Amino acid sequence: STDGYEVGQEVTVADLAEVSNVDVQAISKGRGFAGVMKRHNFSGQRATHGVKKVHRHAGGTGMSAYPSRLFKGKRMAGQYGAKQKTNRNLKLVRVDEDNNLLLVNGSVPGPNGGYVVINETNHVG
Repeated sequence: STDGYEVGQEVTVADLAEVSNVDVQAISKGRGFAGVMKRHNFSGQRATHGVKKVHRHAGGTGMSAYPSRLFKGKRMAGQYGAKQKTNRNLKLVRVDEDNNLLLVNGSVPGPNGGYVVINETNHVG
């Protein structure tokens, strides 16, 4: 919460000294327009047996006369990354107040030097 803080006031890691677990939010690294193999871990098509020039394609996408459309959420190629991601319930290993650093056990989304929002987790257990 923002109780006890003023606009422009410097916030340090000392405020998280008694916290054991945190949620880390950031914009994930953007990977541009990615195919289904990179974006959704599809296995791709065969290397031989009649497959021509479509080895990294998705293959069939829908059904025939019924329902004669694609269902929403079909995994296809498209923009990958550059979305807000939250890694929840990461263990806060150490709070270094001298250097204003938090040491977290787990991955933090985003590029090196990117902006990160750190909240006390509300997960139980």
